[in-house]
Amino acid sequence: MSGIAPQGAKIAVLFTADEIAARVKVLAAAIASTSERDLLVIPILKGSFIFAADLLRALHEAGVEPDMDFISLSSYGAGTQSLGEVRIVRDTEAPIKGRDVLVIDDILESGRTLAFAKDLLTARGAKRVRTCVLLDKPGKLVVDMKADFTGFQCPDRFVVGYGMDVAHAWRQLPFVGYVER
Repeated sequence: MSGIAPQGAKIAVLFTADEIAARVKVLAAAIASTSERDLLVIPILKGSFIFAADLLRALHEAGVEPDMDFISLSSYGAGTQSLGEVRIVRDTEAPIKGRDVLVIDDILESGRTLAFAKDLLTARGAKRVRTCVLLDKPGKLVVDMKADFTGFQCPDRFVVGYGMDVAHAWRQLPFVGYVER
């Protein structure tokens, strides 16, 4: 299955919009079954924004009413390779101390970004920090990191769509795919 993306590139579909929607509901139910009442959800921008919005709506349907804040972290810049250093582009504003926190990210690849966020929030006094990722690329980790909740195992491809991009293109696609060569 494939779709046409902006700039005329052909995108091969890895996970359809329907597959993603079904998996998001399963993730929300799993999170709801283990969540405290004072849950703070923190999506890592920019890549996770569509996944986070869908997951928050599914959490609502599962009876969870979390607070929400955002953090923007960068390790890629405009390229397709991690630069190896994570920097805070936009920090959280919500109180962290003593709260259960769920960090949402688009993809667990090197593990640097998610580990950085988890360590940062733990250092700020979170009672518990759990993580949820849409995609996990096994074999790519450079730090000891495992997500608490995972949507899909992802093949070793640079993925786009459903909020993820390459050089700020293709975030709007309703599916997860990769540029065919």
